[in-house]
Amino acid sequence: MKGSRLKPAQKIAEYVDEILIIENYDVKDNFSLPLFANGKPTLLFQNTLGTINNTKNYLTLFGQTVLPEKITFSDNFTLIAYFFKPFSLKALFGFSAQEFTDNPINLNLVDYKVASELQEKLLNALSIQAMLTILDGFIFGLINKIQISNKLIDYATKLIAENPSKQILAKAQNEIFVTERTFQRMFKKEVGISPDQYRRIAQFNSAFQQLNTGLFKQLTDIVFNNGYADQSHFIRTFKEFTNLTPKAYLNLGKQ
Repeated sequence: MKGSRLKPAQKIAEYVDEILIIENYDVKDNFSLPLFANGKPTLLFQNTLGTINNTKNYLTLFGQTVLPEKITFSDNFTLIAYFFKPFSLKALFGFSAQEFTDNPINLNLVDYKVASELQEKLLNALSIQAMLTILDGFIFGLINKIQISNKLIDYATKLIAENPSKQILAKAQNEIFVTERTFQRMFKKEVGISPDQYRRIAQFNSAFQQLNTGLFKQLTDIVFNNGYADQSHFIRTFKEFTNLTPKAYLNLGKQ
């Protein structure tokens, strides 16, 4: 199995944060990939059927993922994930982000005609680059339909993701000149979760990325670098979002 991450094309970079490609041509039995919280709605395509929540499909649209999930394959696959910026779900698809929190859905159920045409093009594509060109075109078409994007929430989510401390919520609210109640309502509508839940996911994701790099001497380095009160606090949070302890997660790669 191999994976790579790409920066999005400039024409879609306002709404797409990054692109993940995973290829596995050696699936001998049911193979599962974990799906963890990262604060980013996602459009997921696989060229073979993947099973999520007992449902098989090729194209899946995710809102915010808070509870850990997984996708299972019984055949070789190429997977392409477009990780959107936090505010993009409502902007691009036109519905409340909150409806899709922990509720991934087959894209065909959102817009059958458009999704079925997209799926057919992708399944007939002869290369990964061709798939990326098709998906870029699909997203760019959605962007062209947007009349107004929510710049305030865009700014707030960036501010929180860059410094996910408890104090950042008040700072973000003040800088976009809204009341706490309005801030909460805007966030749930546009992002799908509360500001503090998004902050906690951003904090976890920052720690998770550091854990994956291996650039630490001991776990407490990650704990304090990412603003957790102590090691127990970090372990509880890690287990909440992954169903694993940090130690168990690190041991996955050794099996």
